[in-house]
Amino acid sequence: MVETQQEGGHSGPAAKPGAHAQVPSMVWDAWGIPAGHKPLSAQIRGLLAQVFGVSGEPVARRDEGDVPLRPSALTQAQRDGLVAVVGADNVSADHHDRLRRAGGKSTLDLLRRRAEGPQDAPDAIVFPADHGQVLAVLAYCAEHGIAVVPFGGGTSVVGGVDPVRGQFDTVIALDLRRIDSLTEVDPVSGTATLGAGLTGPQAEKLLAAQGLSLGHFPQSFEFASIGGFAATRSSGQASAGYGRFDDMVQRLKIATPTGSLELGRAPASAAGPDLRELFVGSEGTLGVITEVTLRVHPLPETTVYQAWSFPDFATGAAALRAVVQAGAAPTVFRLSDEAETGLNLARSGDIGGQAVAGCLAITTFEGSAEHVAARSAEAAALLAATGGTALGEQPAREWEHGRFAAPYTRDALLDAGVLCETLETATTWSNIAELKAKTTAALTDSLATQGTPALVMCHISHTYPTGASLYFTVVAKQLDDPIAQWQTAKRAVGDAIMAAGGTITHHHAVGADHRPWLPAEVGELGIRVLRAVKRELDPVGILNPGKLI
Repeated sequence: MVETQQEGGHSGPAAKPGAHAQVPSMVWDAWGIPAGHKPLSAQIRGLLAQVFGVSGEPVARRDEGDVPLRPSALTQAQRDGLVAVVGADNVSADHHDRLRRAGGKSTLDLLRRRAEGPQDAPDAIVFPADHGQVLAVLAYCAEHGIAVVPFGGGTSVVGGVDPVRGQFDTVIALDLRRIDSLTEVDPVSGTATLGAGLTGPQAEKLLAAQGLSLGHFPQSFEFASIGGFAATRSSGQASAGYGRFDDMVQRLKIATPTGSLELGRAPASAAGPDLRELFVGSEGTLGVITEVTLRVHPLPETTVYQAWSFPDFATGAAALRAVVQAGAAPTVFRLSDEAETGLNLARSGDIGGQAVAGCLAITTFEGSAEHVAARSAEAAALLAATGGTALGEQPAREWEHGRFAAPYTRDALLDAGVLCETLETATTWSNIAELKAKTTAALTDSLATQGTPALVMCHISHTYPTGASLYFTVVAKQLDDPIAQWQTAKRAVGDAIMAAGGTITHHHAVGADHRPWLPAEVGELGIRVLRAVKRELDPVGILNPGKLI
């Protein structure tokens, strides 16, 4: 099943005829496009008043033309050098272009963006057309001491595309949107080679014309890029059926300041360590991924939807484990806890036309009619045997209809004076309950100590035979300094996750926000290994300073 997405125009110097001219440009101080932003419902405003004592009325937001930016530090000589590589139309220091690449879309990013005073931003945006131009830009920047932030869709929620200069006076955003082609399809092997600048909808549209789909649908799908998916180890909402993005990667083409790499000759190899693993998840700190060959599959013939309820989260988690370990996992498999299910009820009054007690689970099955029928029947029997009650297809269809809309609600809450942020982790099945409890406690205790109650919700959205992810949403009243408020809570919860045996990130990546906990995750020797690799590939240190390492 492929969803077609409405595409918008791109304003700026890189708007040329071709696919990259159709990339929708996200608004500067929030998620997505203007059409996606809607006022909070009466039910949500009532809940905010009851729990946090806020009215839910939005504050006025500034026009982008009124936002001061740090003056560009790009010299004329540097501009001339970059123009010599990519052409005059593809180097921009325009206010509009700089502001839209001033960082990602985390709550902290947006709070900083809305603060008074000059905004930090890249000194220029460079739009290379191909791998050779990326290689030449990196060589020029290494020679002239210019920091480079690879930029795809700008959807990072961990500070991964913030324009950090590090030791350099100048920083550019290297926007890959012009590298936007489907260059090869191998239907026999089931692979396709895609340019790193393609967005999720663009890639699915090109593949659908060949009768194929990637099946990678993270919440950032509408705006994030193929290169970004690879560089951050993205995990989509259909990961139970199609795997994580890193599972799909067959080959990579990478530009570094010291040369090019093309990695991945066969589906599997024993020719030493798999060097692809150095770059899948490297977040633009070791090189710039320009091309990705991925496993694809035929467009599914049919999709079956089924929702379930469970009396509590522990029962639901045990049911998910039973299905996954039996090899009967759906394409989409997710479980909301009591708080998240309850909030969905508060928003709509029911789910799919019926009241739901306890915890809501969503399943979808994709494939041939025969395969879907057999797999859905096996999963249904296991879910019923482990405490589930079938609710029919409507709740699952409703979830799919709104699955990319949650960030818009986050932004409406921020406008109404309510702090809203997400974080995620993963652990083994035997540790799920403890990790969930300690993460929830760290968030609620930290925010309560600062003077506000918090609503903490959680769901499982990615499952494995040995464990699962936990995705948390936290809502609290904004205090006088909401940036410091969330930073305090983030430190507390990061420490709690590591102490409880979770990973600091399952799919959001490390960026700048999770970097303090990476030594605890991989060890000091692991950090030295990464630094040694960076010294070889990026000896001057221009690539995405302040992130990951």
